[in-house]
Amino acid sequence: MNLLEQLRLHWMQIVFYIFAGITLIQVAYYLLLFRRLAFYKPSPKEQSQQHPISVVVCARDEAANLAQNLPGILVQTYPTTHEVIVVNDNSVDETKYLLEELKKTFKNLAPVNLSYEAKLIPGKKYPLSIGIKEAKHELVLLTDADCVPASEFWMQKMQDGYRPGIEVVLGYGSYHKKPGLLNKIIRFETFHTALQYFSYALAGSPYMGVGRNLSYTRGLFFKHKGFSSLNHVASGDDDLFVNMVATKDNTAIVLDPESFTLSEPKKSWAAWIRQKTRHYSTGKFYRPKHKFFLGLYSFSHFLFYPLFIASLFLYDWRIVTGVFLLRLLVQTWIMYKGMEKLDEKDLWPWAWLFDIWMFCHYLIFAPALLKKPRKSWN
Repeated sequence: MNLLEQLRLHWMQIVFYIFAGITLIQVAYYLLLFRRLAFYKPSPKEQSQQHPISVVVCARDEAANLAQNLPGILVQTYPTTHEVIVVNDNSVDETKYLLEELKKTFKNLAPVNLSYEAKLIPGKKYPLSIGIKEAKHELVLLTDADCVPASEFWMQKMQDGYRPGIEVVLGYGSYHKKPGLLNKIIRFETFHTALQYFSYALAGSPYMGVGRNLSYTRGLFFKHKGFSSLNHVASGDDDLFVNMVATKDNTAIVLDPESFTLSEPKKSWAAWIRQKTRHYSTGKFYRPKHKFFLGLYSFSHFLFYPLFIASLFLYDWRIVTGVFLLRLLVQTWIMYKGMEKLDEKDLWPWAWLFDIWMFCHYLIFAPALLKKPRKSWN
């Protein structure tokens, strides 16, 4: 065997070994981290109590969404003292008049009308800060104008996540199930993100939450001076704030399907890509350890399929297929259990296809990490 042939065989082995290493990293994430969500069982509470709670919703020109979704918040079954604060952020539509009419029926509705903007604070951090400042109760529960609770017990289930020492409660913000490929991809990406941030929280390293369904205490908010250290970023009022204040000791999750919220998904690919680009642009501001471990998972996920295809041609296809099937079995098992937890089981038959799609997903959204965040939030 000449030197050229030896180098070729050596190179072929290196490609396979890299593929095997990448697969090992992926399997480790599923077995050591993501299984925490898949097999999560909440600890039974010795006693349950109902805390006074303030729901805060920010809205700018959201009259149609408020008319459709706000009643679902206002009619919650929650006998303890509570209020629903809607911050009308300089809307030019019918939002003000809609809130005035709803106020006549729902005495716990507390509209806050803003007629001026904080020019140096982009995004919705200023109106959200005003809403939290106006809140009468220590526990604040956040959602968006385009969200509706999945049940009449949303407030009850989310506040039940609190116990002594807990200051942050992470909930799941899902999307309405509708026909079409885009709807399934949006919901799979939402599930895939939740699989990560819930699992990290359960592992004692919470790094984000979603403003569609998030709760924390006013005391924690003011202790960290609100969003003052994040005011240079348009978004991040949910994930970056949680990344800054959440710890292994002060954070809990709630996975009861009655605690979920449902949002209207984007109807076009362009609108969805714009939305996700805005969200991903905040990732560069996460803590270094979170950027490393999230980046390692995404990088290994991105390389998995190209290396699999290359290894099939360059190495023994039977060994390569065996390595591939190992990851597939572990992944489908964990994903099924996770989707069961988050009421997304209808996506499971498609999971293998969407996992391949994630290669394109990374190509589309990776540039967002380098982009300067937008200054608007709506």
